[in-house]
Amino acid sequence: MALVLDASAALAWLVRRVDPEEDRRADEALRFLHKNGAVVPALWFPEFASGVLVAERKGGISASTSASFLGFVDTLPIEQDTARPASTLGTVMMLARAYQLTAYDATYLELVLRIGVT
Repeated sequence: MALVLDASAALAWLVRRVDPEEDRRADEALRFLHKNGAVVPALWFPEFASGVLVAERKGGISASTSASFLGFVDTLPIEQDTARPASTLGTVMMLARAYQLTAYDATYLELVLRIGVT
């Protein structure tokens, strides 16, 4: 069973969180990912890159640290979902409305529900 990986969880491997519980969960996700792999929606890649850039701009990390981190993430067993984003929009919109989510968060939920991850 693969993990549906949220960009914010992956970013926690780069920039530690204030809440130690968030750090613990991110580290647990990384261990699980190493064993089982992860799947991400197509929006994950620009969302993840944006988070890395924000960390740079806030002065938390250097461009060379970003490059090293991106190289590390590239070695992880993360696969992009193969569904065309346009084919999932109806469900994403329904889930966003039903649960008061952003379309971004509903995209992750749709993926979890579609591939059967709990």
